[in-house]
Amino acid sequence: MEFLVKPFPIQTYLKPFIFIPKQIHDLPLVKLRAGFRIPKQKLEFPRRNCASLGKHTSISARNAVNDDQLEEWELEFVGELDPFGCEAPKKRKKQEKSRLLEDTEGMDWCLKARKMALKSIKARGLTLEVEDLITAKKKKKENKKRFTNKDKLNKESNKIEEDYDFDFGEDVSSENFDNKIDDSIHQLREKVSMMAGGMFLEKKEKAMEEFVQKLAQFSGPSDHKKEVNLNKAIIQAHTAEEVLEITAEMIMAVGKGLSPSPLSPLNIATALHRIAKNMEKVSMTGTRRLAFARQREMSMLIGIAMTVLPECSAQGISNISWALSKIGGDLLFLSEMDRVAEVALTKVKEFNSQNVANIAGAFATMRHTAPALFVELAKRASVIIHTFQEQELTQLLWAFASLYEPADTLLQAMDTVFKHANQFKCCLSHETSNCDEESGVENSRDITFGGVSDPPVLTLSRYQLGNIAWSYAVFGQVDRIFFSHAWKTLSSFEEQRISEQYRGDVMFASQVLLVNQCLKLEYPHLHVSLRADLEEKIIHAGKTKRFNQKTTSSFQKEVGRLLVSTGLDWVREYSVGGYTVDAVVIDKKVALEIDGPTHFSRNSGTPLGHTILKCRLIAASGWKVVSLSYQEWEELEGEFEQLEYLRKILKDQLG
Repeated sequence: MEFLVKPFPIQTYLKPFIFIPKQIHDLPLVKLRAGFRIPKQKLEFPRRNCASLGKHTSISARNAVNDDQLEEWELEFVGELDPFGCEAPKKRKKQEKSRLLEDTEGMDWCLKARKMALKSIKARGLTLEVEDLITAKKKKKENKKRFTNKDKLNKESNKIEEDYDFDFGEDVSSENFDNKIDDSIHQLREKVSMMAGGMFLEKKEKAMEEFVQKLAQFSGPSDHKKEVNLNKAIIQAHTAEEVLEITAEMIMAVGKGLSPSPLSPLNIATALHRIAKNMEKVSMTGTRRLAFARQREMSMLIGIAMTVLPECSAQGISNISWALSKIGGDLLFLSEMDRVAEVALTKVKEFNSQNVANIAGAFATMRHTAPALFVELAKRASVIIHTFQEQELTQLLWAFASLYEPADTLLQAMDTVFKHANQFKCCLSHETSNCDEESGVENSRDITFGGVSDPPVLTLSRYQLGNIAWSYAVFGQVDRIFFSHAWKTLSSFEEQRISEQYRGDVMFASQVLLVNQCLKLEYPHLHVSLRADLEEKIIHAGKTKRFNQKTTSSFQKEVGRLLVSTGLDWVREYSVGGYTVDAVVIDKKVALEIDGPTHFSRNSGTPLGHTILKCRLIAASGWKVVSLSYQEWEELEGEFEQLEYLRKILKDQLG
C-alpha cells in the first residue's frame, strides 16, 4: 500500500507528518520510485489516491510493522526513539507518549501513518537509502568529535589509495607513471564534482574570488576604477582644503579595512601637488601654509607619501618634492627632503628635463643641500640638455647657483649645445609665448649634439636672462660661451624700460647690476660690462625706496649694540660694491657681515650662493670681509663671551 504524506526536513524527526487525505491533491508531493535516491534535506513519498483512508483511519500499525522487530533507525523514523543520540544505543528507551494523546485514539493516526509508510518503504526496497538518510547527520556529528583534522586527512588519503590502487612498487617508466597519476586525479575530480549535487562546481568561482581577495591584502593589487575616480576627485577640487578633505576620508576608509586601497603612489603625489597648486593659485600666505601643513590629516598624507616614495615614478617624485617646497617653504620637512634626495638618487636616469628642474628648484627653495644628488642631476642634465625649455633651464641654473653646488659638467654641456649667438632671442614680455617672431634671429642648422640635429633656439624673457646671468656670476664663470651670448643678448636691448613701480623690474635690475659689478671687478679684461648710461639707469632703479625697504633682525640689533663696546668707529648700512654692508670701519676698510639663517643651508650650514657672491664682490672692491655666523653666536653665553668673540674675529683684520 502507498500513502501520500507531506515532505518534512530530516532535522525535525519528532514533528509529525501532515496527513490530510481530503486535500491531498493540493500538497506539493513527489512520486517516490524504486532506485530514486532521496535527498538529504527532504523525505517525500509517492503520490496515490488515498480517499479510502478516511478522515479518522483505524489501520492497525501492529499489523503493518511489529514493534518488537523494529530496528533502531526505524524507531527513530516513527518517532519512538530519541533521534539526536543523546544516550548510548543500548540504553535508549522509547519515548513516552504525551499525556495529551494518552486517551485520544483519533489523534494517533500520525504514528500509524508513519508505520504504514515504513512498510511501504521496505516493500519497495528503499530500506538502505532511508536508513542512510536518517543516520547521516548523527554519524557526521560523531565523526567530527572523534577525529582530528590529521585523522581526516589520513582517512581520505587511505580511501583514495583503496579506490585507485596506486602501486608504487611496479617498475614502470616515468611517463606511464605520470599518465597513471593524471588519470587518477582526473577521476578523483569527477567524483568530487558529483558530490552534493555539484556543490563544489557551483562554489568554485566564489571560493576562488574569496581567495584572491584574501591575497589582495598582502600583494596589494589596485582597483583601477577606484583609483581613477579618486584621482578625478582630487584634480577637480578647487581648494587645498577640499583636496585634503577628500584624501583624508580615503585614508580613514583604508585604515578601517578598505581593500584594495585606491591610495596609489600616483594619487598620493597628485594630492600633494594639487594642494600646493591651489595654495599658489590664491597666493596663500606663509603663515597660513605653515598652519595648514601642521594639521593632523596633512601629516598623515605626507607620512604616506614618504612610505610610497620608492614606488613613485620620476614624475611622482618630482611632484612631491615641488609640493613640499611650496607647502612648507624652508621651515618644514627637513627629514622628508633627505628622504626625497635618497630616493631620487636611485632614479636620476629616468628623469626628464622637467623632473630635473623641479627637483633641483625644490631643494634650492628650501635651502636644503644634497651634494650627491646634485652631482647626478648635473650629469643627467648634460645628457638631455637639448630637451630643456627656457624656464626649465633657467630654474636649473638658479638652483645650482643658489645652493652653490658644482655645475661644471652642466655648464660645459651648455657651451657645447649653444655655440652660436643666433641661438638666442630675447622676449620683452613676461611670457616667452608672446615673443616677436620678427626679431631678426635665425635658427642655426649647422651643428649637432648627442645625435640631435637642429639644435634648439632659446627664446628667453628679460627676467630669465637676468637669472641666468646672475647664476654664472655666482659660479664665477662669466667667461663661458653660453654666458657671453646670453649677456650680449640682454645688453643689446638697452631700450627696454625698467619701471620703479614693479618689484620684478627692480629685482631684474638688481641682478643685472650685480653681474655687471662682477664683470667690472673680477673680469675687466673681457670688456663686456654695461655701457655707463645703461648702468646708471639700472643703479637708479635699484635705489628705489620700494626695493630698499629693509628690516633689521634682532640678531643684527644685538650685535650692533656690542660693536660700540669694541671702541671702533662703526658705520652701519654702508654701500660697497653694489651691496649694503651691515657694518664697516671705513678707515680700516673692514666690512662686517652679520649673516642670519637665510645666508646658510638649513641642513649643512654651508654658505649659500648669494652669500658667497656678496663676500667675493666686497672683497674685490678692496675691503676686508669678516663674516659673523648666527650658528656660532647662538652657542655663546652672556654678553661677555659675545664681546670676546667679536674681538677675536676682528683681531686679524684690525691688527
